[in-house]
Amino acid sequence: MASLACLGATLTCSMGTAPSALLVLPVNRVLGATPIANIMDNKPFMNVLPFAMCQSLANPAVAAATAAALGVLTPMPCVPVTPAPWVAGLPKVLVGEMPALDMDSKLLCVWGGSISITNAGQVVAQG
Repeated sequence: MASLACLGATLTCSMGTAPSALLVLPVNRVLGATPIANIMDNKPFMNVLPFAMCQSLANPAVAAATAAALGVLTPMPCVPVTPAPWVAGLPKVLVGEMPALDMDSKLLCVWGGSISITNAGQVVAQG
């Protein structure tokens, strides 16, 4: 089984210019553990932080800045728009009655970016 994504997992967006972090509120927390994410942890700025700058021409701010620069791609600040849940999660592992996120889960941004988990955020104690 792949690693479950939890608070502090590293995210990347195919249209972003820098990685971001996954924030997971402790509402579905397993006692004694770092909060584990589920497919509904998809809210911009609450769970999914910006990826620095957006390079997608589907983003109206990028399209306008690029047009003003006579067609030279001009990235603008990232404002993720992620209305749908993560796909697919682990349906056999439930966190707060929803499938848990793993390293294979993807989240789509309305502006055309595909958000992936590059580090699950789990820390293994050495001892």
